[in-house]
This record gives sequence, C-alpha cells and structure tokens, in this order.
Amino acid sequence: MIIQPRTRGFICLTAHPDGAHQSIKNQIEYVKSKGEIKNGPKKVLVIGASTGFGIASRITAAFGSGAATVGVFFEKPASEGKMGTAGWYNSAAFEKEAHEAGLYAKSINGDAFSDEVKKETIELIKKDLGQVDLVVYSLASPRRTHPKTGVAYASVLKPIGQPFTNKTVDFHTGVVSDITINPVENDEDISNTIAVMGGEDWKFWIEDLKAAGVLAEGVQTVAYSYIGPELTFPIYRNGTIGQAKNDLEATVTVLNDLLKDLNGKSYVSVNKALVTQSSSAIPVVPLYISLLYKVMKAKGTHEGTIEQIQRLFADRLYTESGNVELDSAGRIRIDDWEMADDVQAEVAKLWEQTSTENLSEISDIEGYRKEFFNLFGFQFDEIDYEKDANENVQVPSIEA
Repeated sequence: MIIQPRTRGFICLTAHPDGAHQSIKNQIEYVKSKGEIKNGPKKVLVIGASTGFGIASRITAAFGSGAATVGVFFEKPASEGKMGTAGWYNSAAFEKEAHEAGLYAKSINGDAFSDEVKKETIELIKKDLGQVDLVVYSLASPRRTHPKTGVAYASVLKPIGQPFTNKTVDFHTGVVSDITINPVENDEDISNTIAVMGGEDWKFWIEDLKAAGVLAEGVQTVAYSYIGPELTFPIYRNGTIGQAKNDLEATVTVLNDLLKDLNGKSYVSVNKALVTQSSSAIPVVPLYISLLYKVMKAKGTHEGTIEQIQRLFADRLYTESGNVELDSAGRIRIDDWEMADDVQAEVAKLWEQTSTENLSEISDIEGYRKEFFNLFGFQFDEIDYEKDANENVQVPSIEA
C-alpha cells in the first residue's frame, strides 16, 4: 500500500516501514562512526526498547560494543492490509540489521508492567544469555495495571497548586497561543501518575531479575529522566510528571542496596529535551524545543536521541576510568549542553519574542516537524513515499 502521514493532534496515525528502517540505519551508522565503546556492555536488556531513547539504547549497545540485546516493548504488529506501529517497524528493522551484523537480538512484545512479561523475559535470558550486565529502563506509558493488585492507574499531565498559563505552539500549523492548564483537583491524580511513571515497576524488574539469578556481577541499570528549564517547571518538574520523576530518582537508592552484593550500580540519567512521542504531548514543550534546537544548532551542540545515548554510554556509563560523573543529587547529567547558561539565556530571550508571525524566523519549527514525522518513518529523503510499501513486516524473533 501507499502510506502517507495522517495526524491527529500530537499523534501520527500511520507509520512507514521503509522510513523506519532508514531511521534505524541512520542511527546505526552514527554509532559505528563514533568507534567502539571499549568497556561497553555485552548482554543487555532494554525495557521500552522500540522508540526514542529505548531504541537508541539498544542500537548503541549492539553497534557500539557488540552487545547481545533483548528488547521488551508493547507495539501493534503489522498484518496484511494493516500497518504496524512505528515502534514495531523500528524493532523489525533493528533485528534485521543486528542479525545481518552477526549480533544476537530477540524481542518480546507485551505489557512490560505485567508479571507474565517479566517471567517470559527472564526465561529468555536464562535460555539464551545466562545473565545480563546492563538493564535499561525506558518505559513511557500513560497507564499501568498494577501486577500485584490488578488496579489500573492513569497518569495526568497537570500542574500542582495553581493554574499554569504560558505560550504553546501547534507545531503543525505554527500558531503560537497562550494555554492555561488547570491544576490537579486531588492527591489521587498525583499518586496515580507516580504509580504509572515512578520507580516502582523499575524496582519490580530488578527484584525479579535478581531473584532469578540473571543479573551479572557488576551489573548496571539506568532509567531516564528530564528536568528542563524553569519556564516548563509548572507543567513538568513541579507538576504531576515531576513528582513521578522524583519517585523514579529516589528508587536509585533502593536499587543500589539491592545490587550491592553483586557490586552493581543503579543510575538515573537526566537527558536532553528532544522530539519524542511523549514530549509532543506536553503543552509548552514543543515551543521550547523548537527554540532550543535553533540555539543549539547554531552553537554546534545539538544532539538527537542517538547522539545523546551514544555520549551517555561512551562518556558516562562506560569510561576507561570506570568512574561515572554524577551531580550533587547523584544523577548523570547528559542534559549538560542543553542547560548551559548561555544556551538557556538565549532561549529565554527568544521565548519572550516568539509569536505566530516570527516563529519560522526565530525558531527551528521546521526541524521540529521533520523530527516528529521521522519518528513515524516519514520525511526521509532516501524513501520514495509515492511507491507501494510492504506494510506486513514482522519482527524476526516474534512469531506471527
């Protein structure tokens, strides 16, 4: 079928398998161009492995240090006449490229919050790898069914205490407008968001993996977080999502105690603001990213997800010295270039000036749009989107 992008708000309803494959190939080539991560991991589990930082982590581990990888994700498979999701096509492309390079790569498609998927993953690791030396936790989901209680939780994206009003942009049309977001009405919204996006499930994974004996001596585990600038604090860091991120970061102490007898370590990496399916849904953030991209590209410090994760692995997690640089709160800061004083000062200045009329001039809204569509396999110059594409692409290790 001929596949073109169809959007609804911050969601793209279609995905292109050939474009997704091109995206994966581009990321692989970048990682290979940076050379071997000499002290890198060799057997890696990535939880939330199909898009964004998750797929970038899998690519970096595999093609940066030759790692065998197991990826866990929850995506819609392709079938005759029906498209799969972008994450499905990403994973199919990754496995194909990994297998052609002689690398072990297998995937599990299912609800990573469930005990069943944890058990299936453990059985696969036992059978094929024995143990893993890195666990990447990169789940992003709006809802979670608790595996022990069966209670379903839904997260909310709201400020706490008082309404938040600021600029935002419809990145499809380029219209800049003010938006007001009302605060949470009760503490339950906060606790529900923590239940979905906090650290409990990460802890459950590490507990189950350790109990099963599939964590190697010296194992490391890393989860991803974000802080951002003060202008986004009311909707992000000081809002419901921020409370969940605080919980995620607090889980590091618990996991370090759990991994002590294995000489293992747990980290949260604070990453840069990037165009992802998750960030596109947060009001204010797309406008901030568009301005940030303009400034960082001009300075030559812009990074996408693959550049961020390659740098995280090479310059933070797996340095020759073995030392991991942390901030005063014990976090890895790979958002350091974003949060540089000169970058933030320029973004703040542009923020005050931004309007619908000057958006295309003072921001990189075009770059934002392109990266958004790239997430779904569109707007790659190498792909002819007028040609028929085979939508029925399967992930090699997953039975149809």
